[in-house]
Amino acid sequence: MKAKLINDEPVTYVAIFETGEDVMEGLERLAQELELGATQLTGIGAFSDAILGYFNFENRDYKKISVTEQVEVLSLIGNVTWNEGKRQVHAHVILGRSDATTLGGHLISATVRPTLEIILTESPQHLERKFDPAAGLPLINL
Repeated sequence: MKAKLINDEPVTYVAIFETGEDVMEGLERLAQELELGATQLTGIGAFSDAILGYFNFENRDYKKISVTEQVEVLSLIGNVTWNEGKRQVHAHVILGRSDATTLGGHLISATVRPTLEIILTESPQHLERKFDPAAGLPLINL
């Protein structure tokens, strides 16, 4: 993955992933390296495979959905926040299949093929998550 600062105000980076790279690993590493705190991210590209998640509220856990085919990344959106003293990437994705049907959910992992283009826009304020027992998830705490 290559990343470059493209704007100073607001601080904006572009990150380009190449074939074979794991998206979530790369984003988490980039968030640490760039010391991101309150960042919005968007992306488009394609995956050779992915694991999506659907949050089951009753179980307080993600149902994992395996995608084992080449798909277009029609929309990847998310953020980087602080959670228990560490940077956390939270992303959702809509994937397009060759028959024009779509899949979507929480992005747990994905392998890029052939590319993924991500724009990261940082806010001057940091956002922090706090575990919400009622939701069973760490939610942004304003």
